[in-house]
Amino acid sequence: MVEKLFWKDAYLRDFSAKVTLVNGNSVTLDRTAFYPTGGGQPHDTGIITVKGKGHNVIEVVHSGDEILHILDSVDGIAPGDEAAGHINWERRNRLMRYHTAIHMLSATVSVHYPGSKFTGGMIYEDKAHADFDCPSLNRDIASKIVEELQQRISESHPVSSKFISPEEASLMPGLVKTKPGEELTKSLSEIRIVDISDVDIQADGGTHVANTIELGKVRLSKFDNKGAHRKRIEITLEY
Repeated sequence: MVEKLFWKDAYLRDFSAKVTLVNGNSVTLDRTAFYPTGGGQPHDTGIITVKGKGHNVIEVVHSGDEILHILDSVDGIAPGDEAAGHINWERRNRLMRYHTAIHMLSATVSVHYPGSKFTGGMIYEDKAHADFDCPSLNRDIASKIVEELQQRISESHPVSSKFISPEEASLMPGLVKTKPGEELTKSLSEIRIVDISDVDIQADGGTHVANTIELGKVRLSKFDNKGAHRKRIEITLEY
C-alpha cells in the first residue's frame, strides 16, 4: 500500500520514492505527495524525475489501495527505479485553501440552518461551490453567511487532522456529511478527520491549510437555485 505523504504534510513539495509498477502511461510509487482526485478536490500536478529525466504528471487517480500517476511519458521508467517528485505548489495551495473554505462554509450554513444537509461540492483552482438541501436559503441570506464566514476566517483558527477508529467515529454525530461518505467509512478500518478548531470537524481525506488566516478574503461569487430544495453557494478567494 502506498504511503500517503500528503496526509502527513500538506505543505510538502518535494519527495523521494521508488517506482513499484509501470502500466501503460502510469506509474505507482511506494510513497507519494501527489493527491489523487477525490472528495470534490482535483488531483495535483507536477513532475516526477527518473534517471535525470522529468515526466509531467497530468493526472493522479486512486486504484484500489494504490495511487496511479498518469504521465506524459513513461519512457525509460522501470519498477525499482528511484524517483523524485515535485508538486505544482501554486495549484496545490489554491486547492487546499478552497477545501478548507468549503468546510467552513458548510459549518456556517449549519449554524443558521441546523436541519440543512450538505449534499456535495466541487473545488477548482479559482472557485468552489457547495450544495445544500435547504429550501429557505436565498441569495441575501447566502451573502450574510459569507460575511460571517469571513469573520471566522479572520479569527485565525488552527486546522489539524488525525485518524480515529470507526467506533470512535460512531460516537461523533455529524462527522460524515454526505451519503457517499457514509458508505465509504463503513469499509474503513480507520477514519481520518479534519478539525478546524471551534468551527468544524468532519471525516475527510483531502489537503488543508494549517490555519484559517491563510484563506485571505472570501466573497460570494454566485448563488444558484437548483430546485425546490437544492441551493448552491459559490465562493472565490482573493489572492
